[in-house]
Amino acid sequence: MQPGEVTSLQYLIPSNLSPYATHFPMAQNNLPTIQLNEFSNPLYNFQGPSQVHDFRQPCLSSNSTSDEADEQQQSLINERKQRRMISNRESARRSRMRKQKHLDELWSQVLWLRNENHQLIDKLNQVSDCHDKVVQENVQLKEQTSELRRMLTELQVNDHYPSFRELEKIPPNSPSES
Repeated sequence: MQPGEVTSLQYLIPSNLSPYATHFPMAQNNLPTIQLNEFSNPLYNFQGPSQVHDFRQPCLSSNSTSDEADEQQQSLINERKQRRMISNRESARRSRMRKQKHLDELWSQVLWLRNENHQLIDKLNQVSDCHDKVVQENVQLKEQTSELRRMLTELQVNDHYPSFRELEKIPPNSPSES
């Protein structure tokens, strides 16, 4: 369709329009018109041939207007399809953007959780090392406690038996008393 080209005209026809009004434009002015009824008009019920009777039919051939109407209908359908296609593309683009954003958020969360996991593993290793050291220290302390108890017991025995103390004072290589 070229700009300025008219494909169809739509208009309302008043219900009291006479069949001759389209051929006599002065009848369409604002002056009062005389309404003829069946008693005052002898041709009121006259029916002429169908081509002459319907003056409101356009004078153009029906094929050309039908083709133009079909073209206009097809043009409207194509325009709707085009708008729908553009709308669907935009909707799909927004959907892809939402999915990509969600994927990025999930990936960020994965990286954060991995980092957190590594930190927790490091802390666990440190605590485990400290635990091992404490266990070793406890073993050493138990050994020392055991040794100290043994020594204490010996001291107590020596206090009860003074002769053992005298024996301890004698050097190991000296001649014994006979």
